[in-house]
Amino acid sequence: MKKFLLTILFFCFLCPLSLAAQDAPKTEAQRLKEAGDLYFSYEPEKALAAYIKLSKDTQNKQAFLNAAYIAMEQNEPKKAVDIATAGYRAHPQDREIIETAAEAYLADGQYAGAEKLLSELPADPGRAEFLHINLARAQKGLGEKELAKYNLKMAARGQTHTALSNYLLGLLYEEEKDYKNAAEVFQKATVYDHQFIEAKKHYAAALEKLGNYNEAYRQFRMIYSSDKTSAEVARALERLRPRLTRTEKEITGGKELIKHTLVKPIVPPAGTREIKVGIGMRQNGKPAARETVHFIPSHAFTVTDASGKKIASGKARESWVAILQNGKAYLSAPNGKKYPFSKSVTVTPASKTEGEGHTIIVKNVMSGAGMTWASVDDKEYRGKLQILHNTKQNTLVPVNIVNMEEYLQGVISSEMPTKFPMNALRAQAVLARTYALKHLGKHRSHGYDVCDTQNCQVYGGVSAESERANAAVESTMGETLNYKNKPIESVFSANCGGITQSAKEAGWNETPYLNPVSDYKDFDFDNLQPYHFKELLQYPHDAYSRYDKNVSLAAYRWTRVVDEEELRAVIKKQKKDIGKITALIPLRRGRSGYVSRLLVKGTKGTVTLNKENVIRNNLSLGMLRSSYFIVEPHYENRELKYFVFYGGGWGHGVGFCQTGAAGRADAGQDYKTILNHYFPLADLTSPAANEDDGN
Repeated sequence: MKKFLLTILFFCFLCPLSLAAQDAPKTEAQRLKEAGDLYFSYEPEKALAAYIKLSKDTQNKQAFLNAAYIAMEQNEPKKAVDIATAGYRAHPQDREIIETAAEAYLADGQYAGAEKLLSELPADPGRAEFLHINLARAQKGLGEKELAKYNLKMAARGQTHTALSNYLLGLLYEEEKDYKNAAEVFQKATVYDHQFIEAKKHYAAALEKLGNYNEAYRQFRMIYSSDKTSAEVARALERLRPRLTRTEKEITGGKELIKHTLVKPIVPPAGTREIKVGIGMRQNGKPAARETVHFIPSHAFTVTDASGKKIASGKARESWVAILQNGKAYLSAPNGKKYPFSKSVTVTPASKTEGEGHTIIVKNVMSGAGMTWASVDDKEYRGKLQILHNTKQNTLVPVNIVNMEEYLQGVISSEMPTKFPMNALRAQAVLARTYALKHLGKHRSHGYDVCDTQNCQVYGGVSAESERANAAVESTMGETLNYKNKPIESVFSANCGGITQSAKEAGWNETPYLNPVSDYKDFDFDNLQPYHFKELLQYPHDAYSRYDKNVSLAAYRWTRVVDEEELRAVIKKQKKDIGKITALIPLRRGRSGYVSRLLVKGTKGTVTLNKENVIRNNLSLGMLRSSYFIVEPHYENRELKYFVFYGGGWGHGVGFCQTGAAGRADAGQDYKTILNHYFPLADLTSPAANEDDGN
């Protein structure tokens, strides 16, 4: 009994302390973190209320910045102005507060107020470029076009927003009907960022005005290759076609192969299997419409049918054609003899010289389907050529049958710049091998394992090989990344923009080894707040993925300007008619910064875009480089004219970051260290290690 009373007394003694601890006010840091957690739990309205309350209670600078940022993101520019103005009163000398207030004023169409605030900013060479752009936007709104042009010319001298400043400058020249200068600056925007399709379209229009019909046609044709939905672009092509002074083939280009390449055969590890690659495929990896397959083997060859029976043979460098006519398929030999076939034929060259490999040239193969650089070229391949007769689609399907290691040699140079450091190329080789093994049979229903497009891995055959890429394949022969003894989903993107995102955030299945990892060198993600995305995207921080040797910086930081009318047409075509677009509102943004759900508001309704690829494909002509962006509306005379996207990275951002790997290799990291950074839960395995385990 005595022990029981002592226990009660002990707890009673603790009770006042416990209650006092519970009643202790939360620190500003704690309240900031709680508000941020609300935002990253996809409750932006609650986060906004929490930041506003904190700003009123404590005048906390970060609370003002976050509240204004979320208000802008929620398409409430007037509320953002009120918040930022209150922040300005509390912190009248703070650069971030002044900039945020100025952008809120710009978004609300208060150009005089924006110009006044921007003029108060102290000189800072590292941030001058964006200051000039915002000043120009304010001055254009005030009708001060000469001042706007001056500031855009100053901004165009920089490196971060080169495309945006030249594009906005081009719009001013266009208004003045100065098409010569307009063409010049629009071209600069497209050279800096070839994915800036809106700039390419204005460039093409200016060229047409100047009478340069051939080049105007070429530019419009590139846009059409990446997006066939634009009626305006289709009309331009029709309008220009009769005015061309050169053939379409001459204008759009395309490489023609005459001679075969002398290749060295590769001896793969024991057990390496062959892979069937569909070539010249559509953007979705499915067969394209094709009535002929023209091929030229480098050595004497045999032709077998689907049962393996030999039906023909040919000499080295003979030109043969598979033809589909009236639903029937046949091979046509140089002497005119025809060899009918039903399901397929397989062409197998053979070299009798030791150390000399054989190849097959296939004429007129589509490359880069769905991209602005799409073209039709002659391609050269190792291994065998199989030609399928797809009766369901009434088309011929060329398939390259090649061993895995030789396949990889045609992948690496197509997927990564070969001037990247060797350890980046080695890491890519391991991932490409792993990806191929994981996805064998992806397109089995069409008669091949994988395609040659970005739907699988871009594969260019011998035409895309290089000594450095081949060396990377050979020096990692057979190596793969595994998780629980199975090949991982070794996805990669060109540039992660500073940080990768998880598979779950991208709208895919949750995968243990596909979680966010940072490439930033000077940013602390443990204290991440929502407004940091504005800072990170408009003023790029140093990161391994900011590597700029032999690659455009536009992949790390990019801008796009999408007209409201154009966006309206895209949404109507691909989703439904919601009238004039009034707002783009991110509903979900993960801690990596990628938007995974976005609301498109219109005068007649709304559309919700889910998953990163859906978002990228529905907000512009072609597609946005990534879903890691912030977007700001631009009004003229109180009418919404266009949206400005400030983005980072190129691709889905999940898994391996190719440019980040180049930056890490450049800093001295080997390929195993690089792979471990992006896939810390995966194991690197090799045939040699497996053999050792077996012994």
